[in-house]
Amino acid sequence: MTVKLDFEECLKDSPRFRAAIEDVEGDVNELETRLEKLVKQCNSMLEAGRTYCQHSKSFVNGLRELGHHCSEDKTMGDCLEKFSKKLSIILNAHEELIEATQKSVRMKLQSFVKDDVKRFKDVRKEFERSSETLETALGRNAQAPRGKQHEVEEASLALLNARRIFRSEALDYVLQINVIESRKKTEILMAMLSLMEAQALFFQQGHQSLTELEEYRRQLSDEHTQLVLNSAREKRDMEQRHAAIKKKDVSYDDLIMDFSPDAPNGIVMEGYLYKRASNAFKTWSRRWFSIQKNQLVYQKKYKEQPTVVVEDLRLCTVKPCAEQDRRFCFEVVSPSKSCLLQADSERQQQGWMSAVQNSIASAFQERREDTLSPRERCSSVSAGSVNLVGGEQSNSGCKALEEVQAIPGNGHCCDCGEPAPDWASINLGITLCITCSGIHRSLGVHFSKVRSLTLDSWEPELIKLMCELGNTAINRIYEARIDEITIKKPHPSSPRQDKESWIRSKYVEKKFIHKLPETGRAPPLRRSSARRNRATTQEKPGTRPVLKPKPSRATLPRLTGLNPSEIMKNSFDSHKDDEDEEDLSGLHPGALLYRSAALQHFPVMADALAHGADVNWVNVAEDSRTPLIQAATVNSLAACEFLLQNGANVNQADSIGRGPLHHATILGHTGLVCLFLKRGADYNAKDIHQKDPITIAVDSANADIVTLLRIAKMNKEMREMDGFAQSGHSEGCVGGGGSGDLIGQTKKSFQALKHHLSGWTLGGQNE
Repeated sequence: MTVKLDFEECLKDSPRFRAAIEDVEGDVNELETRLEKLVKQCNSMLEAGRTYCQHSKSFVNGLRELGHHCSEDKTMGDCLEKFSKKLSIILNAHEELIEATQKSVRMKLQSFVKDDVKRFKDVRKEFERSSETLETALGRNAQAPRGKQHEVEEASLALLNARRIFRSEALDYVLQINVIESRKKTEILMAMLSLMEAQALFFQQGHQSLTELEEYRRQLSDEHTQLVLNSAREKRDMEQRHAAIKKKDVSYDDLIMDFSPDAPNGIVMEGYLYKRASNAFKTWSRRWFSIQKNQLVYQKKYKEQPTVVVEDLRLCTVKPCAEQDRRFCFEVVSPSKSCLLQADSERQQQGWMSAVQNSIASAFQERREDTLSPRERCSSVSAGSVNLVGGEQSNSGCKALEEVQAIPGNGHCCDCGEPAPDWASINLGITLCITCSGIHRSLGVHFSKVRSLTLDSWEPELIKLMCELGNTAINRIYEARIDEITIKKPHPSSPRQDKESWIRSKYVEKKFIHKLPETGRAPPLRRSSARRNRATTQEKPGTRPVLKPKPSRATLPRLTGLNPSEIMKNSFDSHKDDEDEEDLSGLHPGALLYRSAALQHFPVMADALAHGADVNWVNVAEDSRTPLIQAATVNSLAACEFLLQNGANVNQADSIGRGPLHHATILGHTGLVCLFLKRGADYNAKDIHQKDPITIAVDSANADIVTLLRIAKMNKEMREMDGFAQSGHSEGCVGGGGSGDLIGQTKKSFQALKHHLSGWTLGGQNE
């Protein structure tokens, strides 16, 4: 049986799906018209046949009466008697043919039109009604103003219900389309076969002519029998699949956010977005966008020519746009123009921005990988890249490639074993080949954050984090039970489907990790995991970022409301001698993450996260501290980066109201302060002593941290002033200069202060 429409395609509600729906509806309407006409013709034929038989019987009776009248003439009497009997038999067979035609053709076709086609139309009406409701809910959700929370909640709830109803009706509609396609074949073929059998029985005299169709009828009958069996089996499978999909919550778009860099049709990602027009009215229109052939295009209908938004993704950038009244907006900026877009949810917004960024990286990668080796690509990229902070050329990509691939096990792809991988997952700490990196991207950033070792810029803390983990350490966790399971690990030449199945089983379903509580962590843990690479570091000095020295009492804050003994007790109670050991076996994953963050044991931190540890786990017994606060108190830049990459909340405070930024400021960890500010830490948050980080830094007389915090504050104020100037408030100011001139002068004076930190990097601020 040919499946007209796929269930997953209907969930996207793409123009392709709508076009297929229109084709199916046109086919069904045409089929209905022709079947109704055929039923009318069949009725006319049957009525004419009954009339013919009635008159023929009268004729045969007349012959019989004539034979009785001519019985004296034996020859004539016998002839008329025999022919009348034969004709009577033929007429009886003709009546049986008419009745068989009535049952096999007219009634079946009429039932198909009245029942199946009518059911199809009823389901179509429900589908169209739910589609209109969804369109209205989408418009209302898109128009909900950011500042009116109750309207946003009402619009979101209405959209949720409308999408659920629409997806349910769409699934039912697709099922009905496929069912009617199947029944159309079986009903018509059965009717025709029955008619032909009746005709074969009736036309005794025309047997020779019908013999030519005997083999065809036998073949058609065999095909019909097999078709009925296949149709029944496929219908059963289809109904089971329909029921399984319908059990899922199809209200959200998470399932259809699919980034496929290696898609066979060349479409990397596609879906609906709202686009703001560039005319004076600034109207918003919903269009079907797609990323294909290194271009961003959109179209309204499936068969119309796509409109190109960005000719070459390598020449554009993407950024969120929070100045708009609408939510979930982002902007794609190219040298010639910019395009303001809006997604339906924050997850879709992040998915599209990530897809554009990854497509940009892939475009550069495709251009170089055919002619250059990984290290040559690194050299070419680093030679042309510019450090946005210091204004000098950066070789961070080359440094990342050299140092990360130098870790034992990182010379081959973590998942398929392909040599010289030049992509990495920064939250897992592994290296990947280009194929596996595309599959990791499709998992979503909550599972894996992919970055190029040659094309992207690498901060020192990220390089240090990658050097603390590595493929060998991570595979010990995620492939711990690989020998117990029959699934075969893919190799470099394996098909993409095998690699994708393996990666999903490994990182999403976590089939190969030790299951709790059997997970063994019996070996005692030392403070620092960097010791496992000591031999490598000694052989190749200076290739890895060194750990920063512990803060001394000279750097302890003053006038902060805490005496030095309390600070030392809270911040350095886990800083024992490097040879001290602590047995962490048997801890809850959250507690294990908490303790290993203080010990800076990265493989154990990764093990805890793999076993479901909450990255924001709170230790109530220790002032409600989190693993991120623990890592901050021991001044572990790489541990903080690892937790942040895995979703740690940079603003989650302890029981006295101090977040990671407070603790880093109190202890004088300048590098951590810079890292937390870069990740959106709230520098205005106050603890129970009503002190924010700026006040604490001023009381501690730490000029570097005070400068960092004030620059962050001034940056935010400058962004707000930019938004004020762009909104048109500069018009009408005295003297014709307007507030725009004032903002420009303020910016110029601010650049001198900002230049004070222009050469800083997170890896060298404590030196």
